[in-house]
Amino acid sequence: MTHILLVEDDPAIAMSLKVTCKREGWQITWLDNASGVLPFLKSDQAQDLSAIILDVGLPDGDGLSLCQQIRHDSELGSLKDIPIIFLTARSDEVDRILGLEMGGDDYCAKPFSPRELVARLKAVWRREQLSSQYKESDKTIDDAGLVSQSPVSYTYSSGDWHYQPLNYSLTWDGQKLELSNTERKILLALLQAPNQVFSREQLLNAVSDYPDHRLARTIDSHIKSIRKQLAIVNPSRDVIYTHRGLGYALCPA
Repeated sequence: MTHILLVEDDPAIAMSLKVTCKREGWQITWLDNASGVLPFLKSDQAQDLSAIILDVGLPDGDGLSLCQQIRHDSELGSLKDIPIIFLTARSDEVDRILGLEMGGDDYCAKPFSPRELVARLKAVWRREQLSSQYKESDKTIDDAGLVSQSPVSYTYSSGDWHYQPLNYSLTWDGQKLELSNTERKILLALLQAPNQVFSREQLLNAVSDYPDHRLARTIDSHIKSIRKQLAIVNPSRDVIYTHRGLGYALCPA
C-alpha cells in the first residue's frame, strides 16, 4: 500500500487530505509539527514511505529548512531522496523558488484542491518511475547472475572522481561527498564534459525531469552548496569555474 507522510498543523486541511488520499487507497501518517518528522523517518514505520506532503509554515519550525535537513541527513539512506511536495500559503515567486532550491519536487499553494495534490503526487511518481527505468537500462548482469552497475572513474586536472551507481556514491580524491540528488546530477553532468561551459538552462535540462517548473537561477544555489561540500574535502581548491554570463565548467574552458 502507498504510504504518505502528511505534515500539516491545520486539522481541517489535514482531515480533507486524509479523506482524499484514503479514497486512493493510500495509507496516511499525519504529524502536526516539525520536530517529529526526522525521528519518524528514522523509525521502522517509515521504511515503506512513498512521499512527504510538507507544510511550509509549521508552529515549531520551517518546512523549507526541514526539507533541506532531510536531503542532507546521511542516516536516512534512500529516504533522503523521497519525493516532497510543499503546501504553502505563500504565493510569492521567491518563496516557490526557494522551496525547489531546498530540494522540494513540487508545491501546492493554498487554497488548493485535494484532487490537484493527488494529481501532482502521481506526476512526481511517474517521473521517478521513468528515471528508474532509465537506470535499469544501464544495468548489467555480473558473473554471479546478480544485477549490478559498473562504477565510473574520472581523472582530470580537477582531481580523481569515482561514481558508484549502485548506491549513488560520488567521491572526490578519496572523500565521499554528501550531496542531494540534484547536486549529484549537476556534478555528473559537469564530469561528462569537464572542459565544456554549461549554461544554467543546460544544467536544468540535464538534471531535472520537470524543468518547466524550475528556474535557471536555482542552479546558482545548487552550485554554491556543491562548493561547500568540495571545500570540506579541500578548502584551498575551487574546481568549479564560473564563466560570467555563460555558466559553469568543471575545468577551465
